[in-house]
Amino acid sequence: MHSCNRVPQGQRHTGRLTMTQTASTSQAIALLRVTSGALLLTHGLIKLLVFTPAGTAGFFESIGFPGILAYPVMAGEIGLGLALILGFMTRWAALAALPIMIGAIVPHAGNGFTFSNTGGGWEFPVFWTIVLAAQAIMGDGANAIGNPLKQKA
Repeated sequence: MHSCNRVPQGQRHTGRLTMTQTASTSQAIALLRVTSGALLLTHGLIKLLVFTPAGTAGFFESIGFPGILAYPVMAGEIGLGLALILGFMTRWAALAALPIMIGAIVPHAGNGFTFSNTGGGWEFPVFWTIVLAAQAIMGDGANAIGNPLKQKA
């Protein structure tokens, strides 16, 4: 290997770029993963325990979604929130949460940008969608269960 193509120790070659994931980077990725998971879990539990499944289904219908959609959304928010907190198949969990978040943009789209607007604007669901997409790209971070289906090298 030519010296100009060498990758310094502790770094990995990714094609054209060389990236280093330090311990602090891994912890930051984990912090994003756990916070996103906790928020997703909280939203699912609020729908389940506070608004109730029937109330959530009624709300979905009031904003033009089929009421039956409330059930997989609640289950997704709770299950995927837990998966993100634990770091269980993080990339897949973040990707699976994207349709829920994209769906959350729809009822807020006509309310303007800021979430403090009447009916809530679209800034928060769009931001959260981007965060989940970034999490899917970055992966687990520190202290994650990982993917038990992935073969160890």
